[in-house]
Amino acid sequence: MCGRFTIVFDSDELMERFDVDEVPYEWNKRYNIAPGQLNPAIIEDQGQRRLGQLKWGLVPYWSKDEKSSYKMINAKAETIQEKPAFKQLFVRKRCIIPADGFFY
Repeated sequence: MCGRFTIVFDSDELMERFDVDEVPYEWNKRYNIAPGQLNPAIIEDQGQRRLGQLKWGLVPYWSKDEKSSYKMINAKAETIQEKPAFKQLFVRKRCIIPADGFFY
C-alpha cells in the first residue's frame, strides 16, 4: 500500500483522458502528495464528470475527532466490501484519484 503519490502530467492530459471540461483551480505538478492533503479527484455530478479537490483520508462515521481520524488512507480490495468503515462508501461514494506514481 502506498503512503505518498505523484501527479506530474499536464492538466490537458487529465481533461482529455477523463472527459473533464475544466480544471477549476491552478494546476501544478505535485511530486509528494501525502495523507491529509488536498488532491485532485474526479467525481460524477448529475451525469457529468467534474474535477475537484478532496482531502486524502477517511474519517469514519463513528469518529469523534477529525484530526486523528485521517489515519485510514488505504483499503484492501479483498476486504473493502466487508469492513465497516468502507462497506457503504464503496457502493455509494466513489471517485477517481488520478496519479502517475506512488511510493511508501
